[in-house]
Amino acid sequence: MKRSVFILVFTIFAAFAAPAQVNVGMTDTASYYPLLRGRRVAVLANQTSVAELPGAPGADASGRVHLVDLLHGEGFAVAAIFSPEHGFRGTADAGEQVASSVDARTGIPIRSLYDGNAKRPSDEAMRSFDVLVVDMQDVGLRFYTYYISMLRMMDACADFGRRVVVLDRPNPNGHLVDGPVLDMKYKSGVGAIPVPVLHGLTMGEIARMAVGEGWAKPCDLTVVKCRNYTHATEYLLPVAPSPNLPTQRAVYLYAALCPFEGTVVSLGRGTDCPFEIYGHPDMTGRAFSFTPRPTAGAKHPPLEGRLCHGVDLRGMPLSEAREVGFSLRYVIDAYRDLGLGDRFFTPMFEKLVGAGWVRGMIVAGASEEAIRARWVPDVERYREKRVQYLLYE
Repeated sequence: MKRSVFILVFTIFAAFAAPAQVNVGMTDTASYYPLLRGRRVAVLANQTSVAELPGAPGADASGRVHLVDLLHGEGFAVAAIFSPEHGFRGTADAGEQVASSVDARTGIPIRSLYDGNAKRPSDEAMRSFDVLVVDMQDVGLRFYTYYISMLRMMDACADFGRRVVVLDRPNPNGHLVDGPVLDMKYKSGVGAIPVPVLHGLTMGEIARMAVGEGWAKPCDLTVVKCRNYTHATEYLLPVAPSPNLPTQRAVYLYAALCPFEGTVVSLGRGTDCPFEIYGHPDMTGRAFSFTPRPTAGAKHPPLEGRLCHGVDLRGMPLSEAREVGFSLRYVIDAYRDLGLGDRFFTPMFEKLVGAGWVRGMIVAGASEEAIRARWVPDVERYREKRVQYLLYE
């Protein structure tokens, strides 16, 4: 075979063999621009609402552009920016109150949904637009709050007859469905709908399921799908979704380490590696140690200024971290080490795991396998219900 022919054949084979680049919903402008023209637009967005659109208005030298800059540059009438937890720029602490302000670049008012009020816009704000565009990078866990802000806004839009357009993004943990299904007795700001800890849905699919199952009010909903994505696709986030998930490994380990938020143990807030380490001053026989200090996104971290001994997971390969999912192995490890009994836990633990029986089984000495066996039937029932709302294989 001549060299030129070989190169051509190899190039064609490689093109078919290589996975196609995932394109987020924001890049499919042909699908949503017509829905916005001639209408007053509001966006629910933050620092993750970016995409590669070389040559688009507002794009930087690399071709990356923020949704707000894109719409503003295209001449759409953007009336308001609604911002979720951590604020429009994604720098505020978890749950921190963030005042409303104005976007310096465009002059568009930013209306914070975490300003200490009802986490729902005023009637005046709702009357200021006709279409809400939602575009935020979720990480696929029930206690990650961006989907809750979306559902609250969907309810408000249903009340005011406003259209909702969700520009979908991949779920980096979308290949996993696991953990207790939320007992609605523990419904809170970190858990709003009866789904497992790892729900296996994108934001668009959550919106569809919430309406279909009656968890949100029926609204005029359109989802602009991702392209070249399935739930098995490995998707590396181009922007940190929140201040304390700075790395892809943290995004993967978040499901297993976040339950520590409901215990006396630190999971690394106040260090440069939150959700990749855990520890406590009284843990024993641990070579690794760290001291939480005030940092951006963790102004007053748990166990601030105290030397903690514990476990460092930063050496775990990403491929391994991606498969950890919702695991109680680390919580059980720390619980048995500290010997505090029920004093190991705080009331937040039930809100995070979503069930009242998990704590009791840990205290009773049950293994992770025994605890997992109890939630599996509920997860299987959820899987069956979930199928009808999926947009991706």
